[in-house]
Parts: sequence; structure tokens; C-alpha cells
Amino acid sequence: MKNILGLAGLISAVPTLALAHHPLGGMQMETFAHGILSGIGHPVLGLDHLFFVALLGVASLYTGRALLSPLAYIAAMLAGCLMMSLGVGLPAKEVVIGLSLLALGFVVLSGRALTLPLALAIFAGFGLFHGSAFGDSIAAQEAGLGGYILIGYLLGLGVVQYVISVGAGWVVLRVWKASKAAAVQARLAGAVVAGVGLFLTMENAEVFVFQMMGWSS
Repeated sequence: MKNILGLAGLISAVPTLALAHHPLGGMQMETFAHGILSGIGHPVLGLDHLFFVALLGVASLYTGRALLSPLAYIAAMLAGCLMMSLGVGLPAKEVVIGLSLLALGFVVLSGRALTLPLALAIFAGFGLFHGSAFGDSIAAQEAGLGGYILIGYLLGLGVVQYVISVGAGWVVLRVWKASKAAAVQARLAGAVVAGVGLFLTMENAEVFVFQMMGWSS
């Protein structure tokens, strides 16, 4: 019970602390350091991204490659962000991001470990859409202010998300002793993220229906 309460507390406390102070406080990115700080802040402030990358670290534990598996997501996420900065966006990215939480949440909730090839494919596929969403915040600025901002932003994005994923996996494995995919702590984390994904998916579906009906949401 203490482990379950601790997991719920960790999930609720981290976003609260992160939301209190954005690294740039709303200031426009103008330097390489600004790019790094903004890249560090965005995945933490975006709860959908934060939950996904944390659960990705948990799922990675049971592939047998806890340190390698998240890199598939990181590489694809950076590629998606770079594409968006160049004006090549992916369609329905918010819908896919909601589905990514729902899908990965149910995988972890099931208590079954992903094979390494399947995990890499899932992480990379969803990573492209998460990265495209991150690219929205820099696409307009980068062209006018220089590529060094984009480089800093990508560096911050990659490092912080890798640390979050590996850190989440470490907590589940070392602190909560969830050494198997069927462990209740890991499955609880999957249930929480699946719940968030279900909420986001229903919200996206509602917006779509309202638009089809010509209503305002």
C-alpha cells in the first residue's frame, strides 16, 4: 500500500513542482542557453509528454535493455521536432499523443513485457508525433533567430527526457522492487497513464464531433 501511495504521490507532485516555475518565465528564446532551458522545461510542463516518457522508462525495464530502449524514442522525437522546425508537421499529432498514452498504458497495465523490436518500433513511432508537437513551440522562432537556438532546444529536449525515462525505471526497479512486468507497482503506473490517455482521447473525440456538427467546444 505504501508503494502504491508513493507512486501516486510522485506522479501528482512532479508536475505541480514543474508548473510552478517555467525555466524562461514566458521569455522569448534568444540564445543557445535559452534553447536548452526551454527544451528542458517543455517535456516537464506538458503532462502528456511527461507521463508518456516516464512510463516508457518503466516499459523499457522489461525489454532487457533499460538504457537502450528509450533512445529509440529520443531519436525519433528529435527527428519529429526537427521536421516541424523546418515546416514539415505531422497530422493529428494531439490525437496520436493521447492514443500513445492510452496504448502504452494498457501495455504496461497488462503485465506483459514488450519484445525489444516491438518496443523500439512503438517508442519510435510515437516519438515522431511527440517531437512534432515540441517543434510547434520553436518553428516560428528558429528561422528568424538562428539555428543555435534549435540546437540548444533539441539538446535540452533529448537530455531531460532520457533522464526522466531512465529515472522512472530506476525508481520502479530499485525503490519499488518491481523486477517483473507483472508487478503491481508497474501495472499501477500503466493504469494511471492509460487513464490519462483515455481522458485525452475522449477530449479529442469530443472536439472532433463538435467540429463536425459545427458547434463550438
